[in-house]
Amino acid sequence: MLKMAPSVLLEHYLGISRLLAGQLEFRSAIRAVAAQISHIIPHDHLDVCIIMHGGKYHTAYETGLETAWGNHPPALVSGSPIRALLWGEVSYFLTDDAGIDPRFNFENAFTLPIFDQALRSRIHVPLKVEGDVIGALSCSSHQVGFYTMEDIVNARSIADLLSPYFFALRAAEQAQQSAIVEAEARAREEGLRLGALNLTEALERERQRIGMDLHDQTLADLTRLSRRLERLTHEPDVAGEALEPLVRSLQHCMQDLRQIIEEAKPSVLQLFGFVQAVENHLDRSVRDSGMSIDRELVDETEGGIDSLDPTVCVALFRITQEAINNAVRHAQASRIVVRLGEQPDGLSIEVCDDGVGIAKQRRRNGGGIDNMKTRARLISAKFSISAGRNNLGTAIGVHLPVAAQTPRQPNPRNDS
Repeated sequence: MLKMAPSVLLEHYLGISRLLAGQLEFRSAIRAVAAQISHIIPHDHLDVCIIMHGGKYHTAYETGLETAWGNHPPALVSGSPIRALLWGEVSYFLTDDAGIDPRFNFENAFTLPIFDQALRSRIHVPLKVEGDVIGALSCSSHQVGFYTMEDIVNARSIADLLSPYFFALRAAEQAQQSAIVEAEARAREEGLRLGALNLTEALERERQRIGMDLHDQTLADLTRLSRRLERLTHEPDVAGEALEPLVRSLQHCMQDLRQIIEEAKPSVLQLFGFVQAVENHLDRSVRDSGMSIDRELVDETEGGIDSLDPTVCVALFRITQEAINNAVRHAQASRIVVRLGEQPDGLSIEVCDDGVGIAKQRRRNGGGIDNMKTRARLISAKFSISAGRNNLGTAIGVHLPVAAQTPRQPNPRNDS
């Protein structure tokens, strides 16, 4: 090849720089500059391979000829014919005939295109950024002994022009892939959350149906049985003392069943709203416990919770219900305060007690706490549990951000 004048060479280098500008992906970039590179280094095949993040795989982008290198998905660097260059073990490759050069032909080397396309004379130089090899520039000719060391020098200059641009493209591609992966993960998570929320809503409906069935059938049957037993205690031929324990046990069973029904079907919530339902549950829980516990309900929301979607409203009630149950049954508290608050960034519910504290309760209440966390996660609320005010007792909190506050949907059957 004839030696090129420095001014002409410089013009081609500037042409490469101009043609790179505005290229947004590897293939278009290498194809845009291929003609300018051919003026400096004539070639039958030109490719750039880029090492992917992590250094284990690389991808080839080619022009002039289409080969298995460019059509192949990301391949192992360890199988590349120029792996020694990509690993930084050599500073260049120059061969008169790659088909017989032992540096290219080793066990498991991906050399098929060399023979299929008769790529004899080849040169390879690394693409480097801040001393790190990010890939390689390769030129090939069908002729044997076509390239010289002068071509290696020119190839290195071209590689210096390409390296920072391809490094930026690799970073942009990695960022795009990461964004896609993150978006897909978020979409899957949101899909799972919505699916679980729909399932929770269905389970809530089934729970209420069971509660109504228990009320209408089972509780009614038990009530009739209780009355019959009570009448038998007054019969002269029946020993009342023997039946009295049975009557008492049956009445306890009915009381427990009523409690189950009440919790399965929060009718006060549906009929009178969130605040009244919480207050009713707080009073009944303390009363049924037989303990002397001061309680207070502070509502700063002005009924705002009742405007939420019913599923969200029921989930918040269940969390509050469980927090009250824990405080009454396990905290050994003398005072329980339920506070419903409203801030610019969302609604909050806090149940505080002055009892023994979370450390002594957690062993017994793990399941209930996990249930509260799960319910909060399903409605995109934040759940917290910590020591109470002045480091006394326990504070359970739920914060529902504004973005998660789906408004209550109108019932189409009630629309005029």
